[in-house]
Amino acid sequence: MIRSILNKLKKSGMNIDDIKKEWNSKGSKYASDVNKMVEFGETNGWDNWKGEEPKDERDHLSDAVFQLLKDANKNNTVDAFRNDFPPAHSPMVQFMKEKSQSIQQLFFIDAQKIVFMVGTAYQKRQAYLLKGDQVIALESTIGAIGKSKRNNVFAIVTNNTIVTTEGWEGNIIETFELETAKNLGITELIPFNDGKKVLMVTSEGIFIITQNTEKMIHPLPDPEDDEWEPYIDMENATLSNDNTYIVVGDQCSDHRILDQNGTEVGAVGPQSSYPDFCLFSKDDDQLITNSCHFYNGITIGVATTDFENLNIPAYEESDQYTVVDEEMRVYCGVATATYYILGDAFGYIKAVDT
Repeated sequence: MIRSILNKLKKSGMNIDDIKKEWNSKGSKYASDVNKMVEFGETNGWDNWKGEEPKDERDHLSDAVFQLLKDANKNNTVDAFRNDFPPAHSPMVQFMKEKSQSIQQLFFIDAQKIVFMVGTAYQKRQAYLLKGDQVIALESTIGAIGKSKRNNVFAIVTNNTIVTTEGWEGNIIETFELETAKNLGITELIPFNDGKKVLMVTSEGIFIITQNTEKMIHPLPDPEDDEWEPYIDMENATLSNDNTYIVVGDQCSDHRILDQNGTEVGAVGPQSSYPDFCLFSKDDDQLITNSCHFYNGITIGVATTDFENLNIPAYEESDQYTVVDEEMRVYCGVATATYYILGDAFGYIKAVDT
């Protein structure tokens, strides 16, 4: 295949050096134009941006670069390839539409080792271990993987059984046999720091799993609706790093702040349309919540010292929160000691001050 691609390029008068030069020059221009646009929008307001959105003009090179990447993988020359052809998103979208898979529940183990799931909650998933440059398929019965905020506790679901362990493949802490919450596609799994409880997020409810109970903590049943069912969209939840608080939300609710037993203590209304993400700062001093509208959104921050009886109305300015970001629909994020690292619907990754 690569020989065929290169033969076509040869006929067109191009060689690999030509491709590399054009890939880098047009890529640098595109990145520079995007950065200038973002800087203008954040400084002057997006309503004042009158220019055209920058375009990545490298689609015609994508077939050749993709084949060169495959060749580099086979020949173990990926480092050299990455140096010659820096990563790009737009030119590769055509291949993503045909071949891409969702990678979720990705967790660091140690050194050069991570574990992750391929597939979404509503698909048949496969778990993999990435060890250096080796990709190892794990047991096909694994349905979800999670890791605690502290203490390196892992949780694995297989055949409606959750097992928490001290580290990856370490001593077993607890085993939970699911009954009420069995056979549900798991969006996220977060073991508590002691491994004695697990927060389980699904589109059919968010649960606290203990040795003796499977307590649905979200959504709240409607006592006046005889046909009420717990189906939710954009389900999202998080634990504070010290496990004092749980935050839950979905497309049709506020972000609800609960204590570690699931009792509500406060609520944060969306400042855009639909609540879809939440995260605590590394020191647990702040909670950020994101709500979205199409591919944009607003992220606000709330001090955890204000949690008790907190009630921030939706779509209203308030001195009870600070605006962290006014652009991103946040899909994922992590908290460091200094920043939130957030990924958005457009594929951008931003570091935002806490």
